[in-house]
Amino acid sequence: MSLIDPSSAPTPRLGGDTLTPPRGDHPAMDAPDGLTVDVERVGVHSVVTVAGELDVATAPMLNGVLRDVLDVAAPCVVMDLDRVSFIDSTGLGVLVAAHRRAAGVAGKLVLVCHDPRCLKVIEITGLTRIFTFAPTVEAATDAGAEA
Repeated sequence: MSLIDPSSAPTPRLGGDTLTPPRGDHPAMDAPDGLTVDVERVGVHSVVTVAGELDVATAPMLNGVLRDVLDVAAPCVVMDLDRVSFIDSTGLGVLVAAHRRAAGVAGKLVLVCHDPRCLKVIEITGLTRIFTFAPTVEAATDAGAEA
């Protein structure tokens, strides 16, 4: 259940072949290539649920959403990547940029990811050393409720 009222949030607009995400709260959005991003507020956290392939075609949309969330909504972000079926270097770059942006505003980024294909990419690149992981979204939001 999303805590964002889709009727009050701006609608994403397609401009040519790119998706321009709205500023502020985000209803569930679908990129032209099948990535779905949903943002909801849970206490002091913004929970960003991502599903589909996170690659060079879809990463810009997720990057825009994460920038908005970190700039406007909450510096404490939990990213649920359990439904991401593929991630490439561009997608990893978006996660690293979000991690840096969160740290720059005294926030945090916590990843929830159990898909072995995505975890393997994160492990191979050595990014497990910089990312914080939680076993579930609930664990991530409960553990840092006062963050």
